[in-house]
Amino acid sequence: MGSRKKLKAEERKEERKKKFFAILKNVPTSPRKMRLVADLIRGKDVNRALDLLRFARKEAAGRVEKLLLSAIANWQNKNEGVRIEDSELFVKEVFVDSGTILKRIQPAPQGRAHRIHKRSNHVTLILGSRVLENMKKEVMVEQDK
Repeated sequence: MGSRKKLKAEERKEERKKKFFAILKNVPTSPRKMRLVADLIRGKDVNRALDLLRFARKEAAGRVEKLLLSAIANWQNKNEGVRIEDSELFVKEVFVDSGTILKRIQPAPQGRAHRIHKRSNHVTLILGSRVLENMKKEVMVEQDK
C-alpha cells in the first residue's frame, strides 16, 4: 500500500472513531415501509425518538427502536464517563437502502406463474451530539478570525 493511501485510510479510521452509529442489515421488510418509520425519527432527540418508536403501530418500529438502543450503547462505549443527558444526543442521520430481493413464484391460472419479490433492506442510524456540534461551530468561528 502506498504512503498516501495508507495515510488516507488512517484518516478515515480516525474519523469513523468519532462517529456514533449502528447498522442493521438484511431486515425482511420492504425499504418503502422502513423509510416511513425512519422519517419519523430523523433529527429528533434520542428520548423523543425512543418514545415515538415505542408507540408507533408499525412492525418496523420495533426493529428501528432496537437499532437506536444499539447506537446509544455504541456512543456510551466511546464516551465513558459522560452522561447522555449532558451531551444532548439526537438522530443525526437515518437512511434505508435496499437489500437482497428474494424472487419467488406464485402459481397463476392456466399454468402461468407470477413473480413475487420479497424485499429486504439495510438501515444505518448515526447519532450526533448537540454539545459537540456547538463546540465545532465555535472552533470554526475562532479559526476564521
